[in-house]
Amino acid sequence: MTTQSAAIPAFKPGAKSPALAASVLVTLIAIVTIAGAWFFQLVLEILPCPLCLEQRYAYYLAIPLGALTAIAARSGAPRPLLLAGLAILVLATLANAGLGAYHSGVEWGFWKGPTDCSGPLVNLGSAADLLSKLDTVKVVRCDEVQWRFLGLSLAGYNVLISLLMAAIAAWGFARTAKRA
Repeated sequence: MTTQSAAIPAFKPGAKSPALAASVLVTLIAIVTIAGAWFFQLVLEILPCPLCLEQRYAYYLAIPLGALTAIAARSGAPRPLLLAGLAILVLATLANAGLGAYHSGVEWGFWKGPTDCSGPLVNLGSAADLLSKLDTVKVVRCDEVQWRFLGLSLAGYNVLISLLMAAIAAWGFARTAKRA
């Protein structure tokens, strides 16, 4: 008699589990990165532009997905489930690296960015409304760098961090796929 657990190849949990190691590492990097982004925003008062906020979505996905994949790896979940979690982490972080590269290009003036954060201001309303809007709205432009370190903006660092996370998740995927 064949049980479902015998029909679906289970991953052997343990200290040498590449799926566990990769998912935990990606989760920790994502947590530290988001904490850093919130630190820059709330403590240093470097407000994010719309593209900066969009780049956070991948981290908001990577944290719970990485944690769930780590729990699944630790519990001996089926290999296809672990591979799916790691594959989604790879794709999300690669896409985020692409978005960060696009944002960096906007900052360097290589191409135009979205009109809502790097185009001309339009639809300001009447003169009376304009004064009240100026008091309440702070427009953070996507094409103006607010902070650089070693020549890279936060968008540039996002590219590097996202590529690192993608490489770690890809390593975990490849090693998990090879394990017997």
